[in-house]
Amino acid sequence: MSFVAAIHEKAIRLDEYALDMCAASGSGHPTSAMSLGHLVTVLMYHSMRWLPDHPRYPTSDRLVLSEGHAVPIVYAAMADIGGAVGPDDQLRPLQVEELKTLRENDSLLDGHPNPMEGFPFFDAATGSLGQGLSVAAGLGIAARNDEMDKRIFCIIGDGESREGQIWEALDFIIDHKLANVLPIFNCNEYGQADKVSNQQSPERLVAKLEAFGFVVDLIDGHDPEAIKNAFDRFGEDSAGEKPRALVAKTVKGWGVPMLQGGGWHGKPATGDKLAQAKEELKTSSVGLTSALAGYDLAIYPPAEASDSQSTPCDMMTFGDAMNRYDMGLLYKSGKLATRKAYGIALRVLGHANPDVFALDADVRNSTFAEWFADDEDLADRFVGCKIAEQNMFSVGVGLSAAGKVPFCSSFAKFITRGYDQIEMAINSGANLKMVGSHSGISLASDGPSQMALPDVAWFRSFTTSKDHFGNPGCYVLQPADAYAAYGLTFAMADYHGVCYMRTHRPDVEFIYDENTQFNLGGIELLTPGRDLLLVSAGFMIHECNKALETLDKMGIDVALLDLYSLPFNGDQLLDLANDAGGNILVVEDNYGASLGSAVADAVTTSGDGFTVEQLHVRRIPKSARSEDDILKQCGLHYTNIAGKAAMMMGVATPTAPVATA
Repeated sequence: MSFVAAIHEKAIRLDEYALDMCAASGSGHPTSAMSLGHLVTVLMYHSMRWLPDHPRYPTSDRLVLSEGHAVPIVYAAMADIGGAVGPDDQLRPLQVEELKTLRENDSLLDGHPNPMEGFPFFDAATGSLGQGLSVAAGLGIAARNDEMDKRIFCIIGDGESREGQIWEALDFIIDHKLANVLPIFNCNEYGQADKVSNQQSPERLVAKLEAFGFVVDLIDGHDPEAIKNAFDRFGEDSAGEKPRALVAKTVKGWGVPMLQGGGWHGKPATGDKLAQAKEELKTSSVGLTSALAGYDLAIYPPAEASDSQSTPCDMMTFGDAMNRYDMGLLYKSGKLATRKAYGIALRVLGHANPDVFALDADVRNSTFAEWFADDEDLADRFVGCKIAEQNMFSVGVGLSAAGKVPFCSSFAKFITRGYDQIEMAINSGANLKMVGSHSGISLASDGPSQMALPDVAWFRSFTTSKDHFGNPGCYVLQPADAYAAYGLTFAMADYHGVCYMRTHRPDVEFIYDENTQFNLGGIELLTPGRDLLLVSAGFMIHECNKALETLDKMGIDVALLDLYSLPFNGDQLLDLANDAGGNILVVEDNYGASLGSAVADAVTTSGDGFTVEQLHVRRIPKSARSEDDILKQCGLHYTNIAGKAAMMMGVATPTAPVATA
């Protein structure tokens, strides 16, 4: 039997497994899987260098299945090979009979790939289309930084290639000359509801890819020799600077005419239809396989991994860092924006931990990630992503899968563009850190197109769930001053999981010092009081401080709590509220369903009697010339805060500025 016949025989076996497992599940995508039968067979049985019994081996080539719904073909190959599955400490070979557990509640074989569900062959959860190539690019960046001869293969559907993130990733690959990443476009002509657009035809994709700067192979995706030769060419060029791409013409439901064309997407054949499909597949094998002398397909191992480890440097205090980087006078001024403190902390972290990477979406001079980028000792770990936030977050997922600690920064407003990518990062168990500057309304003059207003509510929803490690799905952090921003950046780096920190543009006074410890889930009582508990975070802590002076003159004794982390210790908050007469006023400069709702949830859960009032942005803001003006516009000026607190205490106050409608 020749190599060609051996690949055909193996691909047909895997296709039959895909038919059977989807039939047993009653759902799934066997026709998409079968379009990939030959590509996956050549990859996993010949071209990839990997260890089936050690799927996370550091130097192994990687396969990212961006076309996640086609995963039955990879499950089939893993079962046929006996590839290891399960938790890292309980790895065992996948058995063929387990394939029929696809999509069961306790199965390791999820409907779409997810390494956190016991399938560590993959690096990230996929299935929300368009994200896999960015993950592959992150893996490629990490491999190059680690000087590993590792190749990353990424399979992308033709319909999926309509997603803009695919083209963000292709730009990124060309920008960074990632010749170790191979985009493979599976052109089977059909999406879910209909044929793909001519814009996603093989010939048009080749033209687009060549225009981007790729060397492109256009092949028959069911021709084993053509597939092998294309992968060989990629392997020969993967250490260079000229990225390659592969466009493969395939047939959705290859080998089974009755399943081809439209109408079978996500619909497995069952019963008599399954028997007919398997008979047609058997007929298709005639002439493609041979019973002559056997040909043994070989899986080639990767290079041996080095056991050398870097030794992190010691951390330094915020004051020491300011002096180290010639900012001593600024430090003595007692004021600094939290975004600048983040930039300092990121630079210190870069020197302290060689796994820390900084990614930024073309705003590094505003987020102050530029202090990392401009440091010649760190520059090779700064990844400029241009104006492509979705790609940036998924690249971060790839870096995380390679053991790195990626910090992704942009304006907080633009982080909302990546909500789907961030959710998939959480699903993947990624160690992703995000920092959004210019949060809330305090930037004033730029107007609402630059203001992050619903972000806290969205991220907060993940704080109410648990990730695969039993921790909050995400931590949301809002430092009020430079010390807090500096300390919380380190806290994020020390934690394995997803974190989102909001920083603001204005310089603000220091309210903390080196003695304050900042922890994920922590809170900080700034001022005790017996009449009312004023709860806030971030920039609004300073406005609340001003309100305290007014309220003190009115004889109202108010406690001020910095609720800088979501989630937080609810019992501790309720104890403080009890000490303040059970009255709580929450103030935040973003839309509702955020900090105030988190406090209200804690109160409701306790079942005790508390009064909770909220001040937050209740209108679409417009530009204003100053922070003072925008706070008055939105009813969040310190006089509004003082007025609301006094009203809760039944004390009359002079008329405060009213938010304009």
